[in-house]
Amino acid sequence: MEKKLSLIQATAMAVGTMIGASIFSIFGYGVRIAGNGLPFAFLLSGIYALMVAYSYAHMGRKFISNAGPIAFIQRAFGNSPVVGALSILMWFSYVISIALFAISFAGYFLPLIHLDYPVFHTAVEVLVIALFGAISFFGGSQAVGKLEFWIVLTKLLILLIFIVAGLSVIHIEYLKPQLNQHYLKGILNASVIFFLSYMGFGLITNISENIEEPCKNVPRAIYLSIFIVMAVYLGVSVAALGALPASEVAKYAENALAVAAQPALGKLGFFLLSLGALVSISSALNATIYTGANASYALMRDGYIPSPRSLVEKEWMGEHFGLYLTCGLGLIFTLFFNVTSVASMISIITTALYIGVILSHLKLWERVGGRKGLIFFNLIVITFVATQIAIYQFKNSKITFLTTAVIFAVSLGLEFLYYSKKRAVLPFIRTEREGVAENPQVD
Repeated sequence: MEKKLSLIQATAMAVGTMIGASIFSIFGYGVRIAGNGLPFAFLLSGIYALMVAYSYAHMGRKFISNAGPIAFIQRAFGNSPVVGALSILMWFSYVISIALFAISFAGYFLPLIHLDYPVFHTAVEVLVIALFGAISFFGGSQAVGKLEFWIVLTKLLILLIFIVAGLSVIHIEYLKPQLNQHYLKGILNASVIFFLSYMGFGLITNISENIEEPCKNVPRAIYLSIFIVMAVYLGVSVAALGALPASEVAKYAENALAVAAQPALGKLGFFLLSLGALVSISSALNATIYTGANASYALMRDGYIPSPRSLVEKEWMGEHFGLYLTCGLGLIFTLFFNVTSVASMISIITTALYIGVILSHLKLWERVGGRKGLIFFNLIVITFVATQIAIYQFKNSKITFLTTAVIFAVSLGLEFLYYSKKRAVLPFIRTEREGVAENPQVD
């Protein structure tokens, strides 16, 4: 049997994905929205994440399955086309995340070596997806987990250097809040957009079958990863906005932190933060490819989403089918969308999934634990966040909004067609008290 992931390794995978999601990729865009109020936006986003994590932690310690949140929703609402559609959407969130990280990697790497040309962007994006796909293929859980631990440790050390250096030259006046309607609205808008920054904690439930003592370690890894990331985001945003005025930071989109490092560290700071970005994005890509491949295979294996059974069950294909499909589709999104579009798509898709998990917790709260009133309050807040994301997306990019709507419609349409022909096979979900629950296939 393959050795399982430790609590530290599982936490490292979540931290690696979360920090890679936005602190380097779209930090500059966040400053354009919230100005010097971005640290408050990160704090508010973290609170949203903790509200969702409350349900993930309670459900994750009870239901151990690499189908993750889909296993939770199925337990609450049974088999239905809506559950299947959410399964497809969850998988798409990983696919699109791969595109986000590949695009961001090329965006930092090529300017650093002075080869910032479109043809090289495509080549680097293909190669980086192939590289981390190969690591998942040949290495398995232990290789991915160990690599992720060291990558995340390196990334955190670089960010710690940046935070300490930035605080040493901080200008308090740059961080002075303005307390007007425009300022507060900017913080609110940025908080819902940067909700994306914390979305990596959910992947822990998609590798729960591969974690040591999951009933204890899944909730611990979820909360530990969020608090680590909150501390990093607050420190980095205060250091960056204290070193340069928000108007200066906002001029730079994809490499804002590298520019913000220059007042304290000079050219070395630019190089160090560019290197940190590459390390950060690499860790996010490493964790996302591994988790997305595991989740997609589990969803196909358990009949949640349509799949060619003859391929999934072949010995030469098996679990690797999910890896091939996830990496292939991730590359397609990489080649046809830009970084802001894919980031926006991930936000709205994942938030819809979060609402499904909280609704499931509300229905099963007597069985899995938690306070019903708090769960209901969390549901109201996260529904508001989802609405605000959709409104922001519609106002700022109607093409992205329509593409997201098409993804939702296609997911639901495919599942209705699949469901009408044959009901999905219910999964094997191990629980703390129940052992293994098996549900027969219904033709």
